[in-house]
Amino acid sequence: MSDPRVAAVPVTDCGEPLVDVRGTLLVDDRRADATGSYAHLRSGVLDRLVHAQSLLPDGLRLLFVEGYRPPELQRTYFEEYAGELRATNPTWSDERVHQATSRYVSPPEIAPHSAGAAVDLTLVDADGTELDMGTRMNAGPEESDGACYTDAASISPQAGANRALLSDALSAGGLINYGTEWWHWSYGDRYWALMTSQPAALYGPCSPQ
Repeated sequence: MSDPRVAAVPVTDCGEPLVDVRGTLLVDDRRADATGSYAHLRSGVLDRLVHAQSLLPDGLRLLFVEGYRPPELQRTYFEEYAGELRATNPTWSDERVHQATSRYVSPPEIAPHSAGAAVDLTLVDADGTELDMGTRMNAGPEESDGACYTDAASISPQAGANRALLSDALSAGGLINYGTEWWHWSYGDRYWALMTSQPAALYGPCSPQ
């Protein structure tokens, strides 16, 4: 996300509202906030998730963990992680800290979550048990020794197969993955526009109406 090509993508916001996904998708509360912002997405993104879920094998469902993130919360996440990297790597320049932070937490000005365009999610079985995905959700590159990367070769064959199930369904729904986080998928944001050769992003930073 630190790639200047992402920030250079123009935004032509289509004006879709943020909608509450609760009641439509299975929602986990581990990232819940007092206002319920986490359980919202742009309506077009939710439509694509519903379609993706319909493509999963019988007995499997998407487990929605976090969607919309207010810009001020995104900035807090970014600065906290940057602080952790700075403390453990005191010789790093500010530019290197920013680039390393951006592998895991999007810079606030371009964050897909703050546009209501991104979702963090996983798969569960019929009993609601999360499938093995190789790492916990939100495991950082340092903590997981790179196993959080979607195409990591170090995970088990079963975890790899589970990631492929998730990827196949979401890709068919029109979403794209951010390759350093197997759980992060988006549609309509600047990163999506760059990776799919679109002239502009459909969604920019927004606030609940």
